[in-house]
Amino acid sequence: MAQDSPLKDVEISAEQVAGAATGGSTAKKKIAQTPPSPLASPLARPAKMRRRHWGVIGSFLLLVLAPLVAVVIYMLAFAEDQYASTAGFTVRSQDSSGASDLLGGLASFTGSSTASDSDILYEFIQSQEMVTSADARLDLRAHFSRNWPGDWAFSIWPDATLEELIWYWQRIVGISYDSGSGLIEVQAVAFDPDTAQAITQAIVDESQIRINALNEQAREDAMRYARTDLDEAVEQLKSAREEMTQFRTRTRIVDPEADIRGRMGVMNNLQQKLAEALIEYDLLGGTVAASDPRLKKVKQQIDVIRGRINIERQTFTSTNTDTGGVGEDYPSLISEFERLTVDREYAEESYRAALTAMEAARDDASRQSLYLATYIKPTKAEEAEYPRRFVLVALMALFLVLFWSVITLIYYSIRDRR
Repeated sequence: MAQDSPLKDVEISAEQVAGAATGGSTAKKKIAQTPPSPLASPLARPAKMRRRHWGVIGSFLLLVLAPLVAVVIYMLAFAEDQYASTAGFTVRSQDSSGASDLLGGLASFTGSSTASDSDILYEFIQSQEMVTSADARLDLRAHFSRNWPGDWAFSIWPDATLEELIWYWQRIVGISYDSGSGLIEVQAVAFDPDTAQAITQAIVDESQIRINALNEQAREDAMRYARTDLDEAVEQLKSAREEMTQFRTRTRIVDPEADIRGRMGVMNNLQQKLAEALIEYDLLGGTVAASDPRLKKVKQQIDVIRGRINIERQTFTSTNTDTGGVGEDYPSLISEFERLTVDREYAEESYRAALTAMEAARDDASRQSLYLATYIKPTKAEEAEYPRRFVLVALMALFLVLFWSVITLIYYSIRDRR
């Protein structure tokens, strides 16, 4: 049985195609004549400019383009060229060592509150004293007000007060300070390169004067403290020696220890004589009668020696001057003498130490321990670097666009809520 070809089902005759075309056009006419359904969405109308659109464009021209054009005209026509000068320096010390540098580094980690000389110098450059000195030296008002009021944005008015000049100083002088290394870099701008270099040179000179003043003050303090310590040591030594003299005058004894050694020698001598007399008495007692005058004489000698020994012993502890004492017992005298000797020796050691410190302070004062090391001498520019016109114009354009965008969004946000 023959099978039908699959292409047979898809064969279309020319008449069928023509009929389909005729039917399609008829269907289009019917659709066009059919009225639209009430539920169908209306077609969008062609866009056209309205009042709010003109308002947005007008606000952009007023708030963005007009100020930006004014800034461009000012930068190109009125803003004067400014020249920059740079100087770098740091504070050095002659007695700085590796150990002190290590301790200084550890102090920075522990948050030490002690201000270094570089910190003091950093604050001094921004102080009123620095501005006053630079103005007296260079007449800053005359230089920076010569373009007033043409270049009003980068100039200062001629009758500016000192406070206003200090405010303007922060604009023309930039300071870069590294607290870790103590390096200070200063940049000053002016309307000509010579004035800019003169400003940085004035900063370096005034900083050197300030460091010298700090150094001189440190030397004077060291000398004053050393001189005070020496005076106190001298007075202490005088007092100790006067007390020793009074002791010797009162007791009539130069050295109680030597005196007691002499008295002990006397006692030893008496003890020896007493022993000899006793031996002689014993010898005579065995050979002569009790009434012999020689025996009585020896007996009398023994009694005298014993009496003298008792008297000498009493002088060591008795305060009675009738027995030959000095009016004070020897233990107290020796104790007082030892105390006075210790006080005198301590005063002498303190005096020698104070005298050595005084000599060391005088040696330190004879040389400059702090000095300003300039690693970048004040430079002189060959071409103007400021004002940076393109950067300022770009920043102004960005600021104006952001400002206009925020104002526009706020306005339409409020308008849509009504």
